[in-house]
Amino acid sequence: MAHAVLGAGAWGSALACHLAQAGPVELWARRPELIDEISRSRRTEHYLPGIDLPAALHLSQQFEATVAQVQANELIVLATPVAGLAEAMRRLAALKADGMPVAPLVGVAKGLDAASGLLPHQLAESLLPGHPFAVLSGPSFALELARGLPCALVAAATDAELSASVQAAFHHHSMRVYRSDDLRGVELCGALKNVMALAAGIADGLQLGDNARAALVTRGLAEMSRLGVALGAQPATFMGLAGLGDLMLTCTGGLSRNRQVGLALATGRPIDEITRTLGHVAEGVPCCAAALALAAQHEVAMPIATAVQAVIDQRQSAGDAVSSLLARDPADERQ
Repeated sequence: MAHAVLGAGAWGSALACHLAQAGPVELWARRPELIDEISRSRRTEHYLPGIDLPAALHLSQQFEATVAQVQANELIVLATPVAGLAEAMRRLAALKADGMPVAPLVGVAKGLDAASGLLPHQLAESLLPGHPFAVLSGPSFALELARGLPCALVAAATDAELSASVQAAFHHHSMRVYRSDDLRGVELCGALKNVMALAAGIADGLQLGDNARAALVTRGLAEMSRLGVALGAQPATFMGLAGLGDLMLTCTGGLSRNRQVGLALATGRPIDEITRTLGHVAEGVPCCAAALALAAQHEVAMPIATAVQAVIDQRQSAGDAVSSLLARDPADERQ
């Protein structure tokens, strides 16, 4: 049969294209107009301009039928934005309760659930208790993957057999996949690096220079690691693909949505206007407040994220937020 990808945005479509190089893939889309566009042209110009979707990629608007086609030894990739994960998981839970077998899940969204503050695997455990769940993460722009350019990602799960299955499914052609057992750490890296990319965009928008960007990325990684360790993640994860690798890409790459939002925030534009005109989801915006709530619970200092949230809320201008960071008391680098 086939693996399935639930969510036909940029990342879901790119992953479906990649999987389709090795065999049939079912791609489920919520919006009928997107299905119509892809069916007519075999392209999705808004998300992956100029990319012809492979013939092995099959389209569906029927959620239940898509899930039903996936066998137990295959995978269901959850490629909706974080805001849509709970709904997708509830639908899967309802199908499972009705007796339908549901294959293992692979989360690829990067963020924290805004309503609950939960990571994707925690959300899955609350809505689908005990169901196999892995995550695929790392430095990767959807358009580059769809073009067949090389990338390296990490598949994480608490079950070594499941992470190996995810690795086997995706490790082919231009993608190299490594395994990890630090599910929590890999997800935290994916969520928090988006917040730091907002900060990097603000710094670049203010034309603060390469020195400032390098300092911000380094101290941003320190913030990510502090919160991760406080939540039980492995420190080494933050120096790997999901951490340092994805942080560098998202803070410097021209295709980074969160960096683009940061660039716009530097001009003083309100966040609602910025996100409305972006045309894509920037997960760092809702994640920032959720991350700061977690940091407060665990008494972890996150000055960069705090400054970003102040700019988002328009409590400080971008310039004033930078000044407040520079005015902080001297400290040990390891703090």
